[in-house]
Amino acid sequence: MTEILVLRHKIHGMVADRYADALRERLPDTTVRLARTPDEERDLVTDATVVTGSSFAPALFDHAEDLELFASTYAGYDHLPLSEFRDHGIALTTASGVHGPNIAEYVLGAWLSMARGFLTARRQQRDRVWQSFQADDFAGSRVCVVGMGAIGTAVLDRLDGFDIETVGVRHSPEKGGPADEVYGYDDLHTALADARYVALACPLTEETNGLLDADVFRTLHAETVLVNIARGPVIETDALVSALRRNHIGGAVLDVTDPEPLPEEHPLWNFENVLITPHNAGHTPSYYDRLADIVADNVERARETGSWDGLRNQIDLR
Repeated sequence: MTEILVLRHKIHGMVADRYADALRERLPDTTVRLARTPDEERDLVTDATVVTGSSFAPALFDHAEDLELFASTYAGYDHLPLSEFRDHGIALTTASGVHGPNIAEYVLGAWLSMARGFLTARRQQRDRVWQSFQADDFAGSRVCVVGMGAIGTAVLDRLDGFDIETVGVRHSPEKGGPADEVYGYDDLHTALADARYVALACPLTEETNGLLDADVFRTLHAETVLVNIARGPVIETDALVSALRRNHIGGAVLDVTDPEPLPEEHPLWNFENVLITPHNAGHTPSYYDRLADIVADNVERARETGSWDGLRNQIDLR
């Protein structure tokens, strides 16, 4: 019989009790236990077929006698003990797709806020200044989304009604996607050259670390609005600061930074055309419900097939 163990964790201030309840609703014939202390984690993992949480302590491997699947509550997995999962024959899945709708809304909201001058309006309201200012049209723009996974695709899917030209960048451009044009990373400059609105939604890899460097900022249009909901190191921070100081880009909306958290004395805080949010784009009150849908679907699939392989969001550990 399948037993699911929910490890101690919080996501955007939401306690794991809600996640355990969501799993129980979807799998009423499955035992779902919630560990509240390290000792409970160590004791309960012994009988667990599925463990789910944000991380997995190496010490738990010695007690995980029946473990078949670790279901990460994060979309990223570079922080997990991948080789140990492989050596113990434990499958790994992620929360990829959970963030799609809410982060896509964040990106569109960021672009539209910058286009319509909402930051300027807010500053003038704070100072009680009634003064007309110029804004821009989002319609008719060229928009580029770098990274066409679940989040990047969700962004592109929501652009249909805006009368814009869409460009996507992905590791395997031959796969195409919901964009008018799709380029590989080798053609990044071509994809970005005429884009007025750019979103970074790619994973942090060797290929994307420092992807937007000084050379790329020279390619970007001086009116480009850049949104980063990927990872901070995808942008070379010094190059971004330099571009902002020299008025070489139109503005930036950053949910992630490098370093993170951003130090109080960092110059990025002081630009009027920069909006910074505290790695908060991923928050949604539906997080645990969407995540429970993925985990429950995989449990049912494993029951039907008798195999913990071919699962939704499964990572190839070979």
